[in-house]
Amino acid sequence: MAQKAWKIIPRPLLETILNSHVQQHRVPQPLILHGPRGVGKTTLILERLLDRWNTEPHFTAYVDLAESIQDHHPKHEGTFPWASWSNCSPPPLSSLRVQLENSLEELTVKGIMMGKINSRQIFTTLNKWHNPTTAVERICGIKDDTSMMISSTSEGSKRRKKKVSAVAAALKQLSLWDMAVCRHSVRLNAKKSSGRDVTPGEHSYYGEAMAALDLAKEVIRVQQGWRVNAIKHLNATGGFSRPLAHSSTDWPCLLLELLSDAAEVDYFQPKLVINNIDILKNAILTDDTSVNASMYHDSLIWRMIALCVNERCLPVILVTSDSYYSYRAFIDFGFPDIFISRETFGWTPAEAKMHMVDDYFSPSEWNLLVEALGPNPRHLFEVYALKLNNYYNKFVGDKGNTIEDLLDAYLAYLQVTVVNPAMDRALLLLQNFAMDARNGKISKDRLRFGAPWRHPPQTDNPSECHEWAKVQLMDFVQSLVNTEFGVNYFADWSLEIFDDPSTVALLEVGLLYVQRDPSFIRPITRGVQRCLVRWLVQEQMQMNSKESIQYLWQRSIRGRSYRHLMLEVR
Repeated sequence: MAQKAWKIIPRPLLETILNSHVQQHRVPQPLILHGPRGVGKTTLILERLLDRWNTEPHFTAYVDLAESIQDHHPKHEGTFPWASWSNCSPPPLSSLRVQLENSLEELTVKGIMMGKINSRQIFTTLNKWHNPTTAVERICGIKDDTSMMISSTSEGSKRRKKKVSAVAAALKQLSLWDMAVCRHSVRLNAKKSSGRDVTPGEHSYYGEAMAALDLAKEVIRVQQGWRVNAIKHLNATGGFSRPLAHSSTDWPCLLLELLSDAAEVDYFQPKLVINNIDILKNAILTDDTSVNASMYHDSLIWRMIALCVNERCLPVILVTSDSYYSYRAFIDFGFPDIFISRETFGWTPAEAKMHMVDDYFSPSEWNLLVEALGPNPRHLFEVYALKLNNYYNKFVGDKGNTIEDLLDAYLAYLQVTVVNPAMDRALLLLQNFAMDARNGKISKDRLRFGAPWRHPPQTDNPSECHEWAKVQLMDFVQSLVNTEFGVNYFADWSLEIFDDPSTVALLEVGLLYVQRDPSFIRPITRGVQRCLVRWLVQEQMQMNSKESIQYLWQRSIRGRSYRHLMLEVR
């Protein structure tokens, strides 16, 4: 079979759905594109759609939050991890904020260049949520000289002597803003900002708009500075404050609203695509200029939803492989239809066979591949890359090895580099659960009578906690094997499986995925499923007599059974 370069295969239905969403200049809901790892979500966006979405009148800000994780991103000659991003070293929240804000600012500058955003619009949007008067006076050192003018025009009315009218107050703010923009524009080079040759009139327009944008950013920065001590206290105490959380997302949300108001069909249609949004939730806080990452993440998404519902927002697409966004996020943010959900699982076996057989694999090779790994595109690409490897070809030529040996080597690679490290982290999460239960941090309802995890060790002995965690995890994997990895979490509408700390641990490390429709919990790929079974067998073989007795006791007396959740979806 001739060696062929791997090609990006179109997905007409999914592409049509996404294109239909972004063709609108404003939408009532954000869209979440989610699915297990390796099904080609990022490839679809980058290789098939992004160029089209950046052709006038369409302008797209693409933000890949994974770029901050240098060890696992193609931009830094790395590869995306198979397991969850939470297994990698989390990036600082400050770098993610800068990345998001810079992308939105670039999109706003394009709006200015298109003549859709001017100084007055920036002031109107800023003044809608943030009274900029005091901050502007502080930034530019402007004293309130307009009060005399207002009072002199209101001497004829006793009522207006006591209270400045709303119209006069608005005029005062507007004149102050214009004065501040005029002073601020001196420091900016409008022609350089526009990036092209312009007429004197355009030169003045761009200069004023760019100065207003820069001034608005400075106003938000000053107002955030007033809350630094409050945010520092909030981070130290671990509390929650919606106003402080919203203050950290003021600037990106202001830009979103500004761009949404400026959007116009067939002239300026901005969009925002945030890839790997789950990384934002797990980032680390390195200073006290912002609330913690989870609060920032929730505030940003909540304000996107509010903007969509109240006034309609530019198309926002959130791309993720974290199954939190397939079901739980919809409940946390309001109700099951708060987002537009688009879930993709890649190819079906029949579709994959149509694209792969004869071009990349022979029929006999394909039958083995789909049985061992399933139709996951990333698995198939990695196996094909190994197949073309010069060392492998030499190895096959010398010893007559076959595709079975290649599959064994690839599964061993998955086992050692993906599944085993993820299971080790899951064990740590279960040990933390045991510690929290001992300290009374776990609700009694979750430790109800009959729960297999009801009796964690009552001592802080690390060895005992590790043994308990391993028995719990093995018991859970065995229960999944007994259900043929087909647990329907909506089977009895109790969602009881989410009370199981082993379920939570394997979801967090990214080896299991919660489907939205149909409502199954399953391993992210068939290859990972095989590795989970291998892990279980390996741990059983390595047990000593004491551990074997503990495991048998757990299985026979307290063992999990989720066979009642094996409900077929019709």
